Amino acid sequence: MTDQAAAPASGNPLRRLYAWMLRNAQGRHAFAALAMFSFAEASFFPIPPDVMLLPMMLANRQRAILTAGWCTLWSVMGGMLGYAIGALFWDTAGVWLIHLLHIPLEQVEALRAKYAANAALIVVQGLTPIPYKLVTISAGLAHVPFAAFMLYSAITRSLRFVVLEGLLVFVFGDQARVFIEKYMEWVLIGFLVLVVLGFVALRYIF
Repeated sequence: MTDQAAAPASGNPLRRLYAWMLRNAQGRHAFAALAMFSFAEASFFPIPPDVMLLPMMLANRQRAILTAGWCTLWSVMGGMLGYAIGALFWDTAGVWLIHLLHIPLEQVEALRAKYAANAALIVVQGLTPIPYKLVTISAGLAHVPFAAFMLYSAITRSLRFVVLEGLLVFVFGDQARVFIEKYMEWVLIGFLVLVVLGFVALRYIF
């Protein structure tokens, strides 16, 4: 274990949690856990996979692109389940899940109408803080052609994880690690704000 990973262990609980994540980001089951996390988030789980992806990339900067690609693959696969929930199981699993996430049904209907009119919006909204499961479920509910859905899903997830995050960590990995460790509390607050903004955008913008 590197001194860099161990350094934040002292201090408040957030820094100890970050150190724990860095240690386990290189564990034998890290890639399997990231796959499950990414798959679940695209279909039913509320927390974005970035919380695991970023520590894994920071723990091994040379594998940042590979790790981001792995996250992308399983996010797209999970999107297939989200699509199926909307297209095939909306009246049962879909409605139940949306209620569980406390999302008004009219917001899902608004997304469904937008995707029915222009499925390419999946690419744009997949890059926003809007929970991706709502994008995939709404696309299925809109009966977007499956091949088009898979294409748009692959594009938007690749842009999000590989280009926006993977390349940045690969190029600025050391600086990113220093920044996160120095401003841990603000980074966490910023991440939580983005999650909240996703739900706000869903409710009031899209």
